[in-house]
Amino acid sequence: MPRVPVNLLTGFLGTGKTTALLHLLAHKPADEIWAVIVNEFGEIGIDGAVLSQGGAEVREIAGGCLCCATGPQLPITLAKLIREKHPQRVLIEASGLAHASNVVDELRRAPLGEALDVQASITLVDPRQFIDPNYRRHPIYRDQVELADVLVASKGDVCDDATLAEFQQQAEALFPPKTRIAAVAHGAIDPAWLTLPARPAARYRPRLPPAESGMSSAGWTFEPGVCFDLERIGTLLRTLPEHVPGLVRAKAVLRMGPHTWLWFNWVAGGEWAATEVAWRRDSRFELIAPAGEWASAVEAALGQAIASVMA
Repeated sequence: MPRVPVNLLTGFLGTGKTTALLHLLAHKPADEIWAVIVNEFGEIGIDGAVLSQGGAEVREIAGGCLCCATGPQLPITLAKLIREKHPQRVLIEASGLAHASNVVDELRRAPLGEALDVQASITLVDPRQFIDPNYRRHPIYRDQVELADVLVASKGDVCDDATLAEFQQQAEALFPPKTRIAAVAHGAIDPAWLTLPARPAARYRPRLPPAESGMSSAGWTFEPGVCFDLERIGTLLRTLPEHVPGLVRAKAVLRMGPHTWLWFNWVAGGEWAATEVAWRRDSRFELIAPAGEWASAVEAALGQAIASVMA
């Protein structure tokens, strides 16, 4: 039985991994079945809801990172997915807080590794963060960059030429060298990069400490009939950083009308983006921030933003 190609897609919080996956799924060969395993740090999966419209078999592993808390679920989920759906390729989106090297170790470890062809690992970075020494010193960030076979600067459309040039210069100086270095906009990753060769597993790799990010998450789900008021949700989203100290990530899929569901996406330092999606299972809201006493206030604000409950 041929081994199943698998790619790990990783990157820090808010680098556009889900957008890149949607692009890859939109450009996959029409006659192939692709599967996606999406891992989220929070208890409530948002990315899986968005990816389900991409025409792939999607499985979610939420409630922690694949490198530690939810790691045992990966081989079970992968084995069941391959056995039941027979995909021609599996894409794994790791949590933005995951130590990517630990995930690759798991993929190559027998017996799972005997069924998989581990191909290029792709790491997305925001070039503005990449050239910031404070980010490069972060152990999780450093691990994701070091592991990458393909290093991609996302958000190329919002970075100036000087930033992109500095990214290119610093990326080319990395050792070992990358198989490919590129800058893209709107997640436009070339599907051909998936089949680039992965570097062999290091013979020796220092053991990485568990991810101790100091972050916590809170998530809420609502029945599919719950419809939110756009103006009240807009007010909540605009004021959210004021009510959640240190907020680094927020995302949601919410029903906003009889036939309208919107995916909201925000990362610290950026602006809210909203995109209409085909998701219909439920509404869900997820935050990642330092531990604190903010969850009950957010829950109350979400309740006040409900406009109606529809059949």
